[in-house]
Amino acid sequence: MDSQLQLGNETLSEDAKRHVPGRLAQLQRNFVQTVALLRKMPARVLHCRKPRAAAALLGIDREAAKSLTEEDAEDFLLSKVDLRRQQISQTVDEVQKVIDQLTTEISRQDVRFQAVPYSDTYNENIKVLAPTQLLITVPVRGVAGYREAREQPWRYYNLKGARLSCPLRAPEGLQQWLCVEQFMKNTWQWHQADVNIEGDIVPGKVLQVFRQLVEKAITTCHLSGKVSMLANSPAVWVAVETSTCQVEIELAPTVEIPTAWPEKAQWPRCLKRWPSPEQVECIKSFGFNLLARSSYHWELSFSQAEQMLLEQLDEDGGCRRQCLRALRQRLEDVWCPGRRPVITSHHLQTVLFWTCEKYPHSKDWREFQSAFQRLLRKLHKCVSQHFLKHYFVPRSNLLQSASSSELDSLALKLAFFLKNPQISLP
Repeated sequence: MDSQLQLGNETLSEDAKRHVPGRLAQLQRNFVQTVALLRKMPARVLHCRKPRAAAALLGIDREAAKSLTEEDAEDFLLSKVDLRRQQISQTVDEVQKVIDQLTTEISRQDVRFQAVPYSDTYNENIKVLAPTQLLITVPVRGVAGYREAREQPWRYYNLKGARLSCPLRAPEGLQQWLCVEQFMKNTWQWHQADVNIEGDIVPGKVLQVFRQLVEKAITTCHLSGKVSMLANSPAVWVAVETSTCQVEIELAPTVEIPTAWPEKAQWPRCLKRWPSPEQVECIKSFGFNLLARSSYHWELSFSQAEQMLLEQLDEDGGCRRQCLRALRQRLEDVWCPGRRPVITSHHLQTVLFWTCEKYPHSKDWREFQSAFQRLLRKLHKCVSQHFLKHYFVPRSNLLQSASSSELDSLALKLAFFLKNPQISLP
């Protein structure tokens, strides 16, 4: 295969190889042979200022290492991040084809749910939380013209529509009720009893309908050997077998609300210099989404706004995204491995946003090593305190439901590394 080098279960494409400096061409053979070692690369490598020491850690022969400069070594080491992106890209590509089939059939069966078509570029409906964990939003149709409404304080129904003697808990943080009358345009299907109770579009009811459609679509599309349902109530989870691994996917029916901005998202905060006022207006123009992930309350999501923030991060030539990618790589490889890690890419992204707001100047993001340490200290503080504020709705703690024991274990690992950055973890 001329255009690709096979690395066991990973593939190094021409695009990834272009990230390896020219003077490292002679080391590519060594690099391919040491992928297994790279996957367990100790933290000291990222902070190594001596090219020969870095080369020794990677198992590169001494003669070849003599031609390496410090810049070469850093580029070479960060190429591991590019390998991670390459592998994730391949996984997402395979998953997209499956989801395209499933959601196309679901949309054919029930017009309230839209298909999530395959895209060979960025797909805004797919969020990678971990290498084997994805969140895919499935847009709904038939509701438009959203308007903010005063929350009705009490609800007296269960998911079967029966009357309750005590009211349901009012929504907090990122959650809210959703009335069908909040939309100036709404089709008759959203008034049906299978999703509507007392005028509310109930996410738990929507998920019940959607789960049945997913199960049927798996059979209809002859994907039973590739896709299986996971028993996670009330959210809808499926497992998809790819060529390299099994991926767990949450499929979340989503109400897209463009151009509006919710009252709960009181952003930007006063006297903040990041992002700029012009960027803020652009970001808020993308609106927000409401995700069906629980029984009674819809969850606010700002995926498009977050993506726009990420795209504009390094317009000043900084290393913010590079720090985020390196931290994510280290977290997934050593500190927090596993299928469903306690800290996901979304948590790290939020940590980065708060850090950027606290350190808004270009000078704070010129040098990779110090910026990486700053970001790591913020992550350690949040994990230690079991508290990470949502960037757009600070009243919501993103770690509220996380395992305390897993957070404590991760906090110890981060503290150890911060005190001993030149020493790899046991």
